[in-house]
Amino acid sequence: MRILMLTTSYPKYVGETTAPFIEEIAAGIVARGHEVHVLAPAHPDVHRQRIERGVHLHFFAYAPHPALNVWGYAQSLFGDTIVRWQTLAVTPFALWASARAVAHALHMHAPFDLLHAHWVLPNGVPAAVVAHRHGIPLVISLHGSDIYMAERYWQTTPPAGVAFRAAAAITACSSDLLQRAVRLGAPPAHIRVIPYGVDVQAFQPNPAAAAQVRAELGLHTETQLVVGLGRLVYKKGFGVLLDAWATVVQQHPHAHLVLVGYGDLQAALVQQARQLGIHERVHFTGQLERERAALYLAAADLFALPIVRDQGTDGLPNVLLEAMSAARPIVASQVAGVPDVLVDGQHGLLVPDRDPSALAAAIGRILAEPERATQMGLAARQRVLHELTWAHTAARFEQVYNDACLTASLNQTI
Repeated sequence: MRILMLTTSYPKYVGETTAPFIEEIAAGIVARGHEVHVLAPAHPDVHRQRIERGVHLHFFAYAPHPALNVWGYAQSLFGDTIVRWQTLAVTPFALWASARAVAHALHMHAPFDLLHAHWVLPNGVPAAVVAHRHGIPLVISLHGSDIYMAERYWQTTPPAGVAFRAAAAITACSSDLLQRAVRLGAPPAHIRVIPYGVDVQAFQPNPAAAAQVRAELGLHTETQLVVGLGRLVYKKGFGVLLDAWATVVQQHPHAHLVLVGYGDLQAALVQQARQLGIHERVHFTGQLERERAALYLAAADLFALPIVRDQGTDGLPNVLLEAMSAARPIVASQVAGVPDVLVDGQHGLLVPDRDPSALAAAIGRILAEPERATQMGLAARQRVLHELTWAHTAARFEQVYNDACLTASLNQTI
């Protein structure tokens, strides 16, 4: 089977951490014997070969001026919640360029069996128009921010509905996204949950990581370390985590918190830590490439995932699966796709979102019970190995592709 994918984000170079799940899905499909071409917006920082990991990569220009080079790559929104004015200005150009790029690829590299659009907003409508014109089935995958935008801005709800109705199949990375998509008009019979996977070799227990990371941070080898990892935007809930940390350090005065990531809220979070008087117990590393991020996860005594609802909520945070694969015990908010993969009391502890007291209490419990923490981490690793690898994800997408092609074939014969 030959698949054409349209996306607004892709890792800009090997090891970069923007939407790594798109690359893993594409490479996983290739590993199952299919040919995959990926279309993505151009970006000044893109440094990729034409074919990597067997995936054919095509980056298309769209911005009429360098100041409008803001489409995709986690830069269209401020803090993942507020649309930048540049994004509004470039939207007509980007949508037209997306449709043109898909049509060009279908003409130049034909035949394709299927078009796969990631994010119903903004890619669903241009993909639907071109797929209909060329008579090939369309699959749409939901990742979180697209559904959030369709819910928040009434102007975007009708386009999402149009794309949903045009799709032969729709996938969501969590049951929460599935339910929200159905409320927005996605046909229940056409949508199914496909959770993300994780590279169990890249993210695995690493006994040497604990001492190495603590040495880099100038900490004693016995220092308890809690790690949070993700873009510094509203939906990640790091402000809630800092509020909770002010309580945690009262009971665990030698524990340190490490926030790994970059984003619009970094300066605000640094200031918050200072105002809370905990800045000496909080470390901001900035963005780390995947290998370095894996090292910090493996070094943690505990991984914290304080994501919040109604702030551009994640569908299923990749970093949750990466922490599970690294055999880390986890404290996470009970929102989005988290409860789909993390069993409370077995792999970690689930808490209400936006509740610093509950978050602090759960972190304190795990830090106080290292043996139980180890057992939770090992159980999380086993869950990943048996159900949540990228190979599992690719097999599930392959089944969706086969079903979509069958459905399209039957519709043509009726």
